[in-house]
Amino acid sequence: MPFPSRRASTVAPFMVMDVMSAAAARERSGLDVVHMEVGQPSAGAPRPVIEATRQALTLGRVPYTEALGLPALRERIARDYRDRYGVSVAPERVVVTTGSSAGFLLSFMALFDAGDRVGVPQPGYPAYRNILNSLGVEPVPMVLRDEDRYAPTADLIAAVHGTQALDGVLVMSPANPSGTVIVPDALAALCAKVRALGLPLISDEIYHGLTYGAPAATALQFEPDAVIINSFSKYHCMTGWRIGWMVVPEGLVRAVERLAQNLYISAPYLSQVGALAAFDATEELEVVRAGYARNRAILLDAFPGLGLGKVHPADGAFYIYADVSNLTADAAAFCRRMLDETGIAATPGLDFDPEAGGHHIRFSFAGSEADCRDTVARLRTWLG
Repeated sequence: MPFPSRRASTVAPFMVMDVMSAAAARERSGLDVVHMEVGQPSAGAPRPVIEATRQALTLGRVPYTEALGLPALRERIARDYRDRYGVSVAPERVVVTTGSSAGFLLSFMALFDAGDRVGVPQPGYPAYRNILNSLGVEPVPMVLRDEDRYAPTADLIAAVHGTQALDGVLVMSPANPSGTVIVPDALAALCAKVRALGLPLISDEIYHGLTYGAPAATALQFEPDAVIINSFSKYHCMTGWRIGWMVVPEGLVRAVERLAQNLYISAPYLSQVGALAAFDATEELEVVRAGYARNRAILLDAFPGLGLGKVHPADGAFYIYADVSNLTADAAAFCRRMLDETGIAATPGLDFDPEAGGHHIRFSFAGSEADCRDTVARLRTWLG
């Protein structure tokens, strides 16, 4: 019987997927679940995406594409940077990927060698740590601070680099698990610091388009050589289509292309066709975003009265990251009990922060308004 490699054995589980499995088991037993655990839009892909894909299917052939993606899609993504941010991006620097997950893998493999150290935000998306660990690259926590609105800063990066010399830095805005946005001035200072230190910068921008005030800035506005990771999963409601993109410096394109050719040949053709059409669905997608804004308001208004008022700034994305230390010392056990006793599925903070996450819970408001109101009502009864 084969045993997993040491590398595979050291990769931690993605806890939100375990919560999803427990919620699914509850549903199979005939009990209801209010899904607040997963970062997945409840809306389907927009109509132009479905129609473009349906038309492509009538041609009968679903081929490979170039490893870097369909030229028309790369050109359209590049144009979006000009239209949205006023940034000039050559289409040749755009890489279409199988979701942002492939973008992380490609960027990590292209930039870092085993034994390198990369600064990652804590709390932060757990797959950063897990993918880096699987590649033999050390994720170095950049512990986010209340005084910085729980966003990474130039000073924080300098301090971490001063104690554990880094080989790269990764930041995210809007953030997962909190939705916190790095404001433009802070992002500009952060980019300048990383450049001064001579480090590559990876900016995870997969929640761009989902903000509830000022829009998020792209790192490309301040650092033209930043590696950008983005996705059609969140704003464009295309999670299962597994389609995303990168913007990389010109000198990194060929290395990323070689890796993509060997790892997955190309992103799915039909998903690329749909992604191209997604740029024509802004009106429909803004209706979805407005629904998230209503959901966010429902939870933020109700949570203080439920003992959940201490939250990270929820500027964007579709999450609230709540401190539950006044209710429990074990958020994982609290989430299990909450699912068993109320039917509410939410994600314990240990997924995002191995140190302080034991007293935090992430609630996703990507579902319906009815789900959010139901969650508030159930919590009010349960927490009494």
